[in-house]
Amino acid sequence: MKEILVFGASGHAKVVLDTIEKEGNFQVKGLIDPNKEIGEDVLGYKILAKEEDISELYKSESIHGGVIAIGDNWIRKNVQEKIIESIPDFNFISCIHPSAEIGKEVKIGIGTMVLPGAIINADSQIGDHCIINTNASLDHDSFIGNFSSLAPNATTGSNVKIGEYSAISLGADIIQNIKIGNHCVIGAGSLVTKDVADNSLCYGVPSEVIRKRKKGEKYL
Repeated sequence: MKEILVFGASGHAKVVLDTIEKEGNFQVKGLIDPNKEIGEDVLGYKILAKEEDISELYKSESIHGGVIAIGDNWIRKNVQEKIIESIPDFNFISCIHPSAEIGKEVKIGIGTMVLPGAIINADSQIGDHCIINTNASLDHDSFIGNFSSLAPNATTGSNVKIGEYSAISLGADIIQNIKIGNHCVIGAGSLVTKDVADNSLCYGVPSEVIRKRKKGEKYL
Protein backbone atom coordinates (compact mmCIF):
# COMPACT_ATOMS: atom_id res chain seq x y z
CA MET A 1 0.00 0.00 0.00
CA LYS A 2 1.31 3.48 -0.88
CA GLU A 3 2.58 5.54 2.06
CA ILE A 4 1.60 9.15 2.70
CA LEU A 5 2.40 11.92 5.18
CA VAL A 6 -0.13 13.84 7.27
CA PHE A 7 0.68 17.49 7.99
CA GLY A 8 -0.77 18.50 11.35
CA ALA A 9 -1.35 16.57 14.56
CA SER A 10 -4.27 18.34 16.25
CA GLY A 11 -7.81 17.14 16.89
CA HIS A 12 -8.75 17.66 13.24
CA ALA A 13 -5.80 15.48 12.24
CA LYS A 14 -7.24 12.66 14.35
CA VAL A 15 -10.45 12.75 12.29
CA VAL A 16 -8.43 12.79 9.08
CA LEU A 17 -6.32 9.83 10.25
CA ASP A 18 -9.47 7.87 11.02
CA THR A 19 -10.83 8.70 7.56
CA ILE A 20 -7.62 7.56 5.86
CA GLU A 21 -7.70 4.28 7.77
CA LYS A 22 -11.33 3.57 6.97
CA GLU A 23 -11.00 4.53 3.30
CA GLY A 24 -8.14 2.05 3.05
CA ASN A 25 -6.35 3.49 0.01
CA PHE A 26 -3.15 4.60 1.73
CA GLN A 27 -0.92 3.84 4.71
CA VAL A 28 0.16 6.78 6.88
CA LYS A 29 3.95 6.87 7.17
CA GLY A 30 3.81 9.46 9.95
CA LEU A 31 2.99 13.05 10.88
CA ILE A 32 4.66 16.42 10.30
CA ASP A 33 3.99 19.11 12.92
CA PRO A 34 6.31 21.94 14.02
CA ASN A 35 4.54 22.24 17.38
CA LYS A 36 5.23 18.68 18.55
CA GLU A 37 8.38 16.75 19.38
CA ILE A 38 9.77 14.26 16.90
CA GLY A 39 8.82 10.78 18.04
CA GLU A 40 5.67 11.92 19.82
CA ASP A 41 2.70 9.60 19.27
CA VAL A 42 -0.73 10.64 17.92
CA LEU A 43 -3.31 7.86 17.50
CA GLY A 44 -0.52 5.35 16.97
CA TYR A 45 1.44 7.46 14.45
CA LYS A 46 4.78 9.15 15.12
CA ILE A 47 5.85 12.74 14.49
CA LEU A 48 8.58 12.19 11.89
CA ALA A 49 9.95 15.65 11.20
CA LYS A 50 9.46 19.40 11.20
CA GLU A 51 8.17 21.13 8.06
CA GLU A 52 11.66 22.37 7.14
CA ASP A 53 12.94 18.77 7.00
CA ILE A 54 10.31 17.30 4.70
CA SER A 55 12.40 17.55 1.52
CA GLU A 56 15.06 15.17 2.86
CA LEU A 57 12.41 12.86 4.32
CA TYR A 58 10.55 12.81 1.02
CA LYS A 59 13.74 11.89 -0.87
CA SER A 60 14.90 9.23 1.57
CA GLU A 61 11.57 7.45 2.00
CA SER A 62 9.13 6.00 -0.51
CA ILE A 63 6.44 8.65 0.01
CA HIS A 64 3.53 8.77 -2.46
CA GLY A 65 2.17 12.13 -1.23
CA GLY A 66 0.17 13.47 1.68
CA VAL A 67 -2.66 15.51 3.15
CA ILE A 68 -2.81 18.73 5.17
CA ALA A 69 -4.89 18.00 8.27
CA ILE A 70 -5.24 21.55 9.58
CA GLY A 71 -8.67 23.04 10.26
CA ASP A 72 -7.87 26.75 9.77
CA ASN A 73 -8.26 27.59 6.07
CA TRP A 74 -5.55 30.27 5.91
CA ILE A 75 -3.00 28.24 7.86
CA ARG A 76 -3.74 25.26 5.59
CA LYS A 77 -2.88 27.47 2.60
CA ASN A 78 0.37 28.63 4.23
CA VAL A 79 1.43 25.05 4.91
CA GLN A 80 0.57 24.08 1.33
CA GLU A 81 2.83 26.86 0.04
CA LYS A 82 5.72 25.72 2.29
CA ILE A 83 5.38 22.16 1.02
CA ILE A 84 5.38 23.31 -2.62
CA GLU A 85 8.49 25.43 -1.99
CA SER A 86 10.36 22.36 -0.73
CA ILE A 87 8.81 19.76 -3.06
CA PRO A 88 7.26 21.40 -6.16
CA ASP A 89 5.77 18.14 -7.44
CA PHE A 90 4.32 17.02 -4.09
CA ASN A 91 1.26 14.81 -4.59
CA PHE A 92 -1.67 16.04 -2.49
CA ILE A 93 -4.26 13.36 -1.71
CA SER A 94 -8.03 13.76 -1.32
CA CYS A 95 -9.78 11.49 1.19
CA ILE A 96 -13.44 10.53 1.44
CA HIS A 97 -14.83 8.72 4.48
CA PRO A 98 -16.81 5.58 3.50
CA SER A 99 -19.91 6.92 5.26
CA ALA A 100 -20.00 10.08 3.12
CA GLU A 101 -22.59 10.31 0.34
CA ILE A 102 -21.31 11.66 -2.99
CA GLY A 103 -23.84 12.42 -5.73
CA LYS A 104 -23.52 12.03 -9.50
CA GLU A 105 -21.17 14.31 -11.43
CA VAL A 106 -19.64 15.74 -8.25
CA LYS A 107 -16.11 17.12 -8.71
CA ILE A 108 -13.70 17.16 -5.76
CA GLY A 109 -10.35 18.95 -5.91
CA ILE A 110 -6.94 17.80 -4.71
CA GLY A 111 -6.19 17.73 -0.99
CA THR A 112 -9.85 17.94 0.02
CA MET A 113 -11.19 16.03 3.04
CA VAL A 114 -14.76 14.69 3.04
CA LEU A 115 -15.39 13.45 6.57
CA PRO A 116 -17.89 11.07 8.25
CA GLY A 117 -21.53 11.46 7.29
CA ALA A 118 -20.96 14.35 4.88
CA ILE A 119 -23.34 14.69 1.92
CA ILE A 120 -22.42 16.28 -1.41
CA ASN A 121 -25.32 16.22 -3.83
CA ALA A 122 -25.32 15.96 -7.63
CA ASP A 123 -23.44 18.37 -9.90
CA SER A 124 -21.67 20.15 -7.06
CA GLN A 125 -18.03 21.17 -7.22
CA ILE A 126 -15.50 21.31 -4.37
CA GLY A 127 -12.20 23.13 -4.84
CA ASP A 128 -8.71 22.15 -3.68
CA HIS A 129 -7.78 21.69 -0.01
CA CYS A 130 -11.33 22.10 1.28
CA ILE A 131 -12.94 20.45 4.32
CA ILE A 132 -16.46 19.03 4.21
CA ASN A 133 -16.73 18.14 7.86
CA THR A 134 -18.77 15.64 9.86
CA ASN A 135 -22.44 15.53 8.79
CA ALA A 136 -22.10 18.68 6.69
CA SER A 137 -24.40 18.85 3.65
CA LEU A 138 -23.86 20.60 0.32
CA ASP A 139 -26.94 20.52 -1.90
CA HIS A 140 -27.03 20.06 -5.66
CA ASP A 141 -25.37 22.44 -8.15
CA SER A 142 -23.37 24.19 -5.45
CA PHE A 143 -19.75 25.33 -5.49
CA ILE A 144 -17.06 25.73 -2.82
CA GLY A 145 -13.82 27.55 -3.65
CA ASN A 146 -10.29 26.49 -2.74
CA PHE A 147 -9.30 26.32 0.94
CA SER A 148 -12.85 26.77 2.23
CA SER A 149 -14.70 24.64 4.75
CA LEU A 150 -18.08 23.47 5.97
CA ALA A 151 -17.98 22.72 9.70
CA PRO A 152 -19.88 19.81 11.30
CA ASN A 153 -23.63 19.97 10.61
CA ALA A 154 -23.36 23.01 8.34
CA THR A 155 -25.97 22.82 5.56
CA THR A 156 -26.55 24.58 2.26
CA GLY A 157 -29.49 24.70 -0.09
CA SER A 158 -29.05 24.25 -3.83
CA ASN A 159 -27.05 26.55 -6.14
CA VAL A 160 -25.01 28.04 -3.31
CA LYS A 161 -21.62 29.55 -4.19
CA ILE A 162 -18.95 29.86 -1.50
CA GLY A 163 -15.72 31.70 -2.30
CA GLU A 164 -12.13 30.85 -1.38
CA TYR A 165 -10.84 30.74 2.24
CA SER A 166 -14.36 31.01 3.68
CA ALA A 167 -15.53 29.11 6.75
CA ILE A 168 -19.13 28.07 7.36
CA SER A 169 -19.22 27.33 11.09
CA LEU A 170 -20.95 24.66 13.19
CA GLY A 171 -24.60 24.13 12.37
CA ALA A 172 -24.94 27.17 10.08
CA ASP A 173 -27.58 27.01 7.33
CA ILE A 174 -27.45 28.75 3.94
CA ILE A 175 -30.64 28.90 1.88
CA GLN A 176 -30.66 28.23 -1.87
CA ASN A 177 -29.10 30.55 -4.49
CA ILE A 178 -26.90 32.43 -2.01
CA LYS A 179 -23.40 33.69 -2.82
CA ILE A 180 -20.77 33.86 -0.06
CA GLY A 181 -17.61 35.82 -0.91
CA ASN A 182 -13.94 35.08 -0.29
CA HIS A 183 -12.42 35.14 3.22
CA CYS A 184 -15.80 35.12 4.96
CA VAL A 185 -16.79 33.54 8.26
CA ILE A 186 -20.39 32.54 8.92
CA GLY A 187 -20.94 32.12 12.66
CA ALA A 188 -22.17 28.94 14.32
CA GLY A 189 -25.92 28.37 14.15
CA SER A 190 -26.52 31.19 11.68
CA LEU A 191 -29.17 31.28 8.97
CA VAL A 192 -27.91 33.00 5.82
CA THR A 193 -30.76 34.42 3.71
CA LYS A 194 -28.90 36.98 1.56
CA ASP A 195 -25.59 37.25 -0.25
CA VAL A 196 -22.43 37.96 1.77
CA ALA A 197 -19.64 40.16 0.37
CA ASP A 198 -15.92 39.32 0.55
CA ASN A 199 -14.11 39.59 3.91
CA SER A 200 -17.28 39.56 6.01
CA LEU A 201 -17.95 38.15 9.46
CA CYS A 202 -21.64 37.52 9.89
CA TYR A 203 -23.91 35.62 12.24
CA GLY A 204 -27.44 35.48 13.59
CA VAL A 205 -30.90 34.24 12.60
CA PRO A 206 -31.24 35.66 10.05
CA SER A 207 -27.55 36.48 9.76
CA GLU A 208 -26.20 40.01 9.47
CA VAL A 209 -22.73 41.28 8.63
CA ILE A 210 -21.14 42.26 11.94
CA ARG A 211 -17.89 43.66 10.58
CA LYS A 212 -15.24 43.25 7.93
CA ARG A 213 -12.37 40.86 8.60
CA LYS A 214 -8.79 40.70 7.35
CA LYS A 215 -7.33 37.92 5.23
CA GLY A 216 -5.86 35.29 7.51
CA GLU A 217 -7.60 36.55 10.64
CA LYS A 218 -8.04 33.70 13.11
CA TYR A 219 -11.50 32.29 13.60
CA LEU A 220 -10.88 28.92 15.29
